[in-house]
Amino acid sequence: MTSVKQLYALGTEGSTWSVKQDFDAVFNWDYDDGRVGMMGLYAKGKEMQWDAATRIDWDQELGENNPEGMPEESLPIHMAPCYLKMSEKEKGRVRSHFQAWQLSQFMQGEQGALICAAKIVTQVPDADSKFYAATQTIDEARHVEAYKRLLTKFGVAYPMTKPLKELIDQTLRDSRWDMTYLGMQVVIEGLALAAFGQIRDYAQNQLCAQVNAYVMQDESRHVAFGRLALRDYYPHLTQKERDEREEFLLEACYLMRDRFDAVELWQNLGLPIEECAQAMYESGFMEKFRNSLFTRIVPIVKDIGLWGDTIRNGYQEMGVIDYAKTDVQALQDDDENIAKQFDARRRDIQRVIDRAQAAE
Repeated sequence: MTSVKQLYALGTEGSTWSVKQDFDAVFNWDYDDGRVGMMGLYAKGKEMQWDAATRIDWDQELGENNPEGMPEESLPIHMAPCYLKMSEKEKGRVRSHFQAWQLSQFMQGEQGALICAAKIVTQVPDADSKFYAATQTIDEARHVEAYKRLLTKFGVAYPMTKPLKELIDQTLRDSRWDMTYLGMQVVIEGLALAAFGQIRDYAQNQLCAQVNAYVMQDESRHVAFGRLALRDYYPHLTQKERDEREEFLLEACYLMRDRFDAVELWQNLGLPIEECAQAMYESGFMEKFRNSLFTRIVPIVKDIGLWGDTIRNGYQEMGVIDYAKTDVQALQDDDENIAKQFDARRRDIQRVIDRAQAAE
């Protein structure tokens, strides 16, 4: 299979990235049954393991000028003068690179989640959390594998953006185990769910929709994991400690929102940066997309008890505080049901194929 290193459109500053860390590896000798909710997630995590090589039909092809089959308005510069002047072939190249850039951030973020989940196994004091985080670690490895295989079909990939790299760096460097949860389980995973959902729900290409549907099925459990663990922990902190975490959350949310500016992509394609930036911020689809990024995170932040003046004022300024009313459990149930629908659709297709072959 093609190496992703050969597909990068931009330099990656070497093959590896090292983040120095300073934290204790914690053993737990109790081995008790743990919290009912957490052990329920652990049982579900074990039961719902799947193989990216067999659950997904990788023989499906991508479209030439619109690999994911996304609506034109999903391209944030679709009304930019520079784009409107292009030939259909040139527009197709921009669409393909934008979609590959976005999927590349998914793949890079999943590797960040893989490393964070392994850190949680090592560092968190509760045995039940260690058990669940172990199932998440294999989930994240599978997600990296799935996005890597999908990107090889695109034939192009992009390095991790600076905002995403900065947030993962902060999350890994902090020695407190709950900050790993906040940075990865709540912020990155929560915002990723909204981004994955755009492709799952709008892509006409079934391979791209399928990959994101199956990843989302796992990620919903991961966010629930962070929610359970932190909801039990934060009532015991001082107000000063909660204020510090609220400030971290706000900074992280700004970083993740800016992750989608795609400046390096437009530069690589030789497009005028200011014109593309203006088109992005005037795009109705992108405005809806930016806001929907916080559908998953805001109600969880409120639920875990980080709902002081700092966070409320920040979310008010960002225009996303109304998402606190979102029913997160209903969204998680939808994620699981939609993934099952993809499985059912594939079984139906296979039955038709089998009958046709039998008739021949």
